Amino acid sequence: MTTTKPLSIVVAINPQASFGRSRAVGPAVVHTLRAAGHDVTGLTEPDYEQLRAAAAAALAKKPDALVVVGGDGMVNLGVNLVAGTGIPLGIVPSGTGNDMSRGLGIPVGNTERAIDLLLGALGRPPRTIDAGHVTHGDGSTSWYACVLSAGFDAIVNERANLMRWPRGRQRYNLALLRELAMLKPIRYRLELDGVASETDAVLIAVANNTSLGGGMLVTPDARLDDGLLDVLVVQPLSRTAFLRIFPRVFKGTHVTDARVSISRARRIRIDADDIVAYADGERVSALPVEVEVRPGALRVLAPIP
Repeated sequence: MTTTKPLSIVVAINPQASFGRSRAVGPAVVHTLRAAGHDVTGLTEPDYEQLRAAAAAALAKKPDALVVVGGDGMVNLGVNLVAGTGIPLGIVPSGTGNDMSRGLGIPVGNTERAIDLLLGALGRPPRTIDAGHVTHGDGSTSWYACVLSAGFDAIVNERANLMRWPRGRQRYNLALLRELAMLKPIRYRLELDGVASETDAVLIAVANNTSLGGGMLVTPDARLDDGLLDVLVVQPLSRTAFLRIFPRVFKGTHVTDARVSISRARRIRIDADDIVAYADGERVSALPVEVEVRPGALRVLAPIP
């Protein structure tokens, strides 16, 4: 994408960013890109569905890039619009998790640096990374870039999404404490690259990136461009053992525990009764799901490692 000519750029702004500290980030991105001479279409809609429709319509005109402003939910929206199309995806993080930005080396918590990096990346060839392609039980499909999870953390997300108070990270923490009181093993039916098995576990995650939940390094050695997905399995734990291991996730040292295993595969099928899968923090569908890595499916405006 090395060029000096103005580019056509679509900027999709998180609908929830009309309040709080992040409300100025979207307008700042649009203003800076226009000041740099680019042709910018800024999209602000009242909800995700209307934003997705508006972005899809704008992308039908084949712009040079899509930039999303927000957290991992906005990244997921963008990935589902551009994966496999060749249109590069830029990210300016302003959410609560921002795990995809962390994995890509995009500055988190410093909007000016993130925008400067985006401007620089627009003048260079995009980075090419893998994506996860999900086939749901009803045959429909979706994409994700970071981590798909189906277990305790997905159950916590389900509860948190039903809660109206408190807002932000505290709502997730409260949901976690409530679900921890009911922690019990789940019987999974797995298939990794054609090899079937059954196992009891409290959590299974299929990761393209290293972290979820705002820096929890669930799969610390995962790589975005190796053509493989890291499959994390956490065997049954007591509540006490869970509370001992949980803090270690933020440093990635939980992987040394004998009850934690990570395998790598290209195609994974997960099934369990009454469990819902989440990807990039967004609800995917009830199990079963089949996940396949699609090497090089995403082009991103990010530093080349």
